[in-house]
Amino acid sequence: MNAEQFSSAVLNWYDLHGRKDLPWQQDITPYRVWVSEIMLQQTQVSTVLGYFDRFMAALPTVRDLAEAPEDEVLHLWTGLGYYTRARNLQKTAQIVMREHGGEFPRDVESLTALPGIGRSTAGAIASLSMGLRAPILDGNVKRVLARYVAQEGYPGEPKVAKQLWAVAERFLPQTRVNHYTQAMMDLGATLCTRSKPSCLICPLQSGCEAHMLGLEIRYPVAKPRKALPQKRTLMPILANRDGDILLYRRPSTGLWGGLWSLPELDDLAALAPLASQHRLQLGARRELSGLTHTFSHFQLAIEPWLIEVDGTPGHVAEADWLWYNLATPPRLGLAAPVKTLLKRAAEALNTGEMA
Repeated sequence: MNAEQFSSAVLNWYDLHGRKDLPWQQDITPYRVWVSEIMLQQTQVSTVLGYFDRFMAALPTVRDLAEAPEDEVLHLWTGLGYYTRARNLQKTAQIVMREHGGEFPRDVESLTALPGIGRSTAGAIASLSMGLRAPILDGNVKRVLARYVAQEGYPGEPKVAKQLWAVAERFLPQTRVNHYTQAMMDLGATLCTRSKPSCLICPLQSGCEAHMLGLEIRYPVAKPRKALPQKRTLMPILANRDGDILLYRRPSTGLWGGLWSLPELDDLAALAPLASQHRLQLGARRELSGLTHTFSHFQLAIEPWLIEVDGTPGHVAEADWLWYNLATPPRLGLAAPVKTLLKRAAEALNTGEMA
């Protein structure tokens, strides 16, 4: 297929089979497209659906996002992971309001200058919401194109990425770029899937080199695997008589930046200084079932201990600490494992099972 035949096949397929009822495809605006694209990074559509609806209900405009408390933004993001995305989302909203009069810039270069917006996300915003001719290369599109041209090399390498961007540019049509962009994402999500591609009903099969070679699963070439380092931490769940749990806000940079979390200790011996810091008397304790959380660069084994405490009512040693009530929880951003551990703590406290 030449470039025109390629885009025509994609658009014809989109007219018949493309997804047109996703929430961010309704009432299309740069803001809605941008939020959906950021949420969809590293996250499946089925997961994003509920999050997107809740986010839009709470923060329907870029001004609302720019002016929202950070805790509210992180609360709405809790469970989606990769929390830098949420912090960059708010930073960008504030820049759009402050420097662009509340309107997203209408060119890819200016969009990529905003925090958290890379070339592919900028292309999606420009093409889907503005009708501008801009290629994208998200995970789904990368898979379709890498298979179509049997692209050798890991796409994360700059040289290989440059070659795939050239392919994306070559096949991009002059018209209906919004439908073409959506169609390419849909093809990767529904037909040209990672493990079991539906080649027999794919509109591109007649020109797909990977299909002709019978090597669809080989492409895109996988990243060389490395064993993830293992780390461990002890998380004390300090519970007072009112069912409040002591949490602290993590630094704004680094892992779980800006989120509220449980304290992290090397061992139980470090409990005494922590209790002294917050004027707490330690009571019964019980080890809860542990869990392992996988980050992109390491795995964290968490050893949780539920510990009853008595202390000065309402006393908190520093501003970045608070008592989190399990029965009437405040709207805060919580790291996903912490949310899980708080649920386990609530169940243990309700059953009265303490050592």
